Amino acid sequence: MFRGRFEHAVDTKGRLSIPSGFRVEIQRRSEKDPVLTNYGDHLALFPADEWETKEAELLGLSDFDSDAQDLQRYVVGDAIDCPIDAQGRILVPSLLRKEAELESKVIIAGVLNKVEIWNPERFEEKKRMTLMRLNEIQKNVDPQRKPPSN
Repeated sequence: MFRGRFEHAVDTKGRLSIPSGFRVEIQRRSEKDPVLTNYGDHLALFPADEWETKEAELLGLSDFDSDAQDLQRYVVGDAIDCPIDAQGRILVPSLLRKEAELESKVIIAGVLNKVEIWNPERFEEKKRMTLMRLNEIQKNVDPQRKPPSN
């Protein structure tokens, strides 16, 4: 599992150093390269085994549901195998850097089964918005909560 956050820099060629603990976990889980994709307002780096699970979930969505098709196209269409080089870096393609508004500084956050890569301003705004709704969010995602009856 991935946890914690780090501030890192993207160099002019688009290379980004992955924190050592995250690298070790990614490489421990699979000999295959991790997969980087667009995830809305940030990028997500999945270890190969988690990516296979995510693809299976997306494949299981209905071919007749236009929202499912859009989600599949968005997440899988921008996905790229992302090898980690000998210096512990990945190359973030310019298209993905542009989509996530990544410039020289980024936030790398471990979020359970994936690593998120954020524009620092977007990350802080998302965190602020989450904090404003934290009580509501906790109630909505509480696993002990019973669904409303109709």
